[in-house]
Amino acid sequence: MTPNPWLVRPNGPARRLRLYCFPYAGGSAAAFAGWQEALGPDIEVYAVQLPGRGARMGEAPLTDLQDVVRLLAHAIGSQGRAPFAFFGHSLGAMLAFEVTRFLMLHYMPLPLHLFASGCDAPQHRSASKNLHLLPDDELIEALREYNGTPAEVLANGELMALLLPLLRADFGLVESYRYRAGLRLPMPLTVLAGEQDDHIDPLQVQGWSKESAGAFQVHWFEGDHFFINAEREAVQALVRGTLAEPVCA
Repeated sequence: MTPNPWLVRPNGPARRLRLYCFPYAGGSAAAFAGWQEALGPDIEVYAVQLPGRGARMGEAPLTDLQDVVRLLAHAIGSQGRAPFAFFGHSLGAMLAFEVTRFLMLHYMPLPLHLFASGCDAPQHRSASKNLHLLPDDELIEALREYNGTPAEVLANGELMALLLPLLRADFGLVESYRYRAGLRLPMPLTVLAGEQDDHIDPLQVQGWSKESAGAFQVHWFEGDHFFINAEREAVQALVRGTLAEPVCA
């Protein structure tokens, strides 16, 4: 398989099923480090690497959501016809959803399953807080509330000077999002949410049911918006069990 800068996968043989993992705002493919080992020998983890992070640090982050969706869809489509599923957290869930819609609209192979984690339903998003427009000090305080960036990173002025443009670009992708009506997705949809996440609403989470004509489930986890880190083993167990044969055959 030809290497693609948009996708990071561990070395090793091809497996029964690929799981494309889309990170949260400011995140990189490193957010899914260790997932390959945790998901077992049947699942091959492909972590999405957007411009401006990891080996793509020298590239400018993208600010147009439709550009990101189109480029990601074609990067994934170039990987052959092996069966696959999508997992996305926060911004990543929105990207996974919109990439799936793009694939369906353009008659490209579709994921067998979509996992949307830590994200309001597309039709029921909360009003934008315009975080990408905040002054640096206010944006840093907002990041502190999300509890996803280590305190020592937030306190490091030089490091934050490098990270803030990337974070602004990613938050801009989220906050410029406008839902467009479309056909329901044909695959099963599993939603994951944190019980103490102040940034989502239970009714908005349930609203994801409007997006799938397949089986729909919501799973709640102990923790805030970044329960994906605190409850990592439980999240991985859910994904592993859901994708086990014959459920995802």
